[in-house]
Amino acid sequence: MITIVISFISWNSLYPNDIAFGWFQNYINVFTDSTMRESVLTTIVLTVVVVLVSLAIGFAVALLLDRKFWGRGVVRTIMIAPFLIVPVAAALLWKHALFNPSYGLLNGGLQWFFGLFGATAPQPDWISNNPLIAVEVALIWQWTPFMMLILLAGLQSRPLDVLEAARVDGATAWQIFRYMTVPHMRRYLELATLLGAIYIVQNFDAVFTITSGGLGTANLPYTIYQQFFQAHDYGAASAAGVVVVVGSLIIANFALRSVSTLLKEENR
Repeated sequence: MITIVISFISWNSLYPNDIAFGWFQNYINVFTDSTMRESVLTTIVLTVVVVLVSLAIGFAVALLLDRKFWGRGVVRTIMIAPFLIVPVAAALLWKHALFNPSYGLLNGGLQWFFGLFGATAPQPDWISNNPLIAVEVALIWQWTPFMMLILLAGLQSRPLDVLEAARVDGATAWQIFRYMTVPHMRRYLELATLLGAIYIVQNFDAVFTITSGGLGTANLPYTIYQQFFQAHDYGAASAAGVVVVVGSLIIANFALRSVSTLLKEENR
């Protein structure tokens, strides 16, 4: 509530004598300021790429883990592990252990591979050359297990008697996947997409840790952080925060509807 009140006030702590009631000016600045527009665009791109790629990989992994094989329980545990790591620790792992151009695993792997042929390996600076992709890769690695868990639950809720009847009738594996598995998984795919979008829209840890918001990677949460803690513009930061919360609530509303629909279908 206090944040909403402050969002209507023109308040910068660097100018303590210029506090005034600004009505909707802070909200107008959120949608007209060039820096804010760039952060909104970055947030959209980051969210769409991370959600779609992690959803695709998670679905593929879920399909593999839905099969019976020796050691399946161990493999499932290993696949879930990235999601259980603290976000800041995961970002630090990618920044230093993998992306670092001097001692990172990626450049070390390139050096080993090129060394097999007696060639000199390129040693790219992954974060400086592709900053947004670096953040996206770290987030995809961490959120793919989340998508996999939801989709694996959906796969295991399929009616096995119907699938067996389809196989007896001569349906191929592709036909079963296309006409039975995909329609059944639609609600689970929607739920995973919406829940993933809610979390990625609010992501701050990866951007702050890997790039410090530089090189065009500043999303809305990081821009709010800059406005509040660095520019000390409390009114503008509060207005931007309210916009992010409202957007998250809209997405959450769709997610809750998907959950409600799933529960209704399970009770039939």
